[in-house]
Amino acid sequence: MTSVLVQESSTMLDSLCRWLSLHGSSCAEAFGFITGVANVWLVTRQSLWSWPLGVLNALFYMVVFARTGLYSDTGLQVVYFVLSLYGWWHWTRGAQASTPLPVTRTPSRLAAMLGGLVIVTWVTLALITSRIPGAALPWLDSLLVAISLVAQWMMTRKLLENWLLWIAVDVVYIGLFINRDLPLTAVLYAVFLGLAMLGYVQWRRSSQPSQTGVVHA
Repeated sequence: MTSVLVQESSTMLDSLCRWLSLHGSSCAEAFGFITGVANVWLVTRQSLWSWPLGVLNALFYMVVFARTGLYSDTGLQVVYFVLSLYGWWHWTRGAQASTPLPVTRTPSRLAAMLGGLVIVTWVTLALITSRIPGAALPWLDSLLVAISLVAQWMMTRKLLENWLLWIAVDVVYIGLFINRDLPLTAVLYAVFLGLAMLGYVQWRRSSQPSQTGVVHA
């Protein structure tokens, strides 16, 4: 009985993947959409379960972006995978200590350092990926990746301003994915944009003024 159910499920999945392929999408993109929405919504709720979903989302989108020539974004998913594992561990460590990691503001000195890191990462990635045959919009792609990397790290540390960076890149990503014939992913990033706005509001409410500017190790 179990083997029959497994076989039927496999057949249904194959049929779904073929249907998505015929309509300009893929199973990887569909599963990336589902795990992506769940992941970001749970982050706005400061839930630890956001991180394992982030791991799955990164795996799905490694496949999606590699197929469409967005090589900087493919590499970004590898970093997301690692940062999701780190964020999972870092948030769990706070929970185990009975002192959940608080939301804090980004100190101006750290913000300047992160801004410099964005510029260096952007130029480096663009120079590398622009030499790869088939690379799509390498300078724009690399800039979005550089900002996203910093925003993701800030999220693992529960720095409030990570949401402002996500809002900015999500707006541009929507247009980029439409350009690359990834309509489902464009819709996903439109959802991300709304969730980023929600996340900023919710995290700001939960931030504690007495801890403003404190970055926890």
